[in-house]
Amino acid sequence: MDTQSWLTELTSHIHVWSHELGFLEVGISEGPTDDDASALSQWLTNGHQGDMAYMTRWGTARAKIDTLVLDAIRVISVTQAYYPQHAADPWQVLNTPQQAYISRYALNRDYHKTMRTKLAHLADRIEAWTRREVPTLGEQLVCRAMVDSAPLMEKPAAREAGLGFIGRNTNLINAKKGSWFFIGELVTNIPLPINQRASAHCGTCTACVPACPTGALSKEGQIDARRCISYLTIEHPGPIPLEWRSAMGNRIYGCDDCQLVCPFNSFNTPVADPDFNPRLGLDRIELLTLWAWSEADFLKNLEGSPIRRIGYERFSRNLAIALGNAPHSPRIVAALRARRDTASDLLKEHIDWAIDQHQAKSTLERGDRGVGHWP
Repeated sequence: MDTQSWLTELTSHIHVWSHELGFLEVGISEGPTDDDASALSQWLTNGHQGDMAYMTRWGTARAKIDTLVLDAIRVISVTQAYYPQHAADPWQVLNTPQQAYISRYALNRDYHKTMRTKLAHLADRIEAWTRREVPTLGEQLVCRAMVDSAPLMEKPAAREAGLGFIGRNTNLINAKKGSWFFIGELVTNIPLPINQRASAHCGTCTACVPACPTGALSKEGQIDARRCISYLTIEHPGPIPLEWRSAMGNRIYGCDDCQLVCPFNSFNTPVADPDFNPRLGLDRIELLTLWAWSEADFLKNLEGSPIRRIGYERFSRNLAIALGNAPHSPRIVAALRARRDTASDLLKEHIDWAIDQHQAKSTLERGDRGVGHWP
């Protein structure tokens, strides 16, 4: 079998195997481009990465696959749909301030684990076929799986593989299937034929820009992570800046607003797989229910969940802000005060802020009823 024939046959198998494993799309590229590296360099220079030191640590090396995996020349990119079929309507939860809004991707098992397992199976099939059909390459084969586990610019790599374009909201968008999907990769030294780059389709649409609660997005398709609620609730370790607390509303882990308003997500098909169904009613759970969890409850209830990685203190910090944004309630104030004395300094700051919000709302309510005023 000549080289072109076996590469074509293997590529065909990769597509079949990928769909058998449940991946939505698969494509092959040479990885991010020099333009991607330049854009990343400017983004870092602007300080838009905030506290994400790992972004600075790797810098533009994130665009060079052979710095991550020796002799790598191709990226096999895959997507995995995750929007759960059986979940509360996101807008309904966002408009019910006593409930916690959790980004749709985090309602079930940690995607890092589920995707990495599938990618490992795909790598096994590629390696077995290659060793059998092309023994000379099989002995030197490189095939490494990545799911947010290596500093690779995965969205540009997937764009180059034809899986979608990077939209104005900075998410990878498939023009026919939307953006509710995860991205994973196999980086390899097999010279597989590459796909055509996906073309952009945002056009004049700017729906995501005003929809961002904190104004983190620009019309030029840039994001300032320091203002992004996903960054603030997940990546940021310290106090949430005062200027963004009210805008966070009841979002305690991540934010989906820019995807919720994206017209391309009208093509989205929710996933019927039970593995993607919400756990513990997290799609509509009450804030006070989560606030009542001890650290032991947090660790037990969220075992295997991506939420667990932010830790109990950061989780509680986010909840305190959401409780402060909720309508005035003596129950909420009592619950906040009950935890104040044992709280860390970080959490205490946010509890005090939340209590102050309720005191202001209570004063306003009394004023509206004419309490303390002459008729």
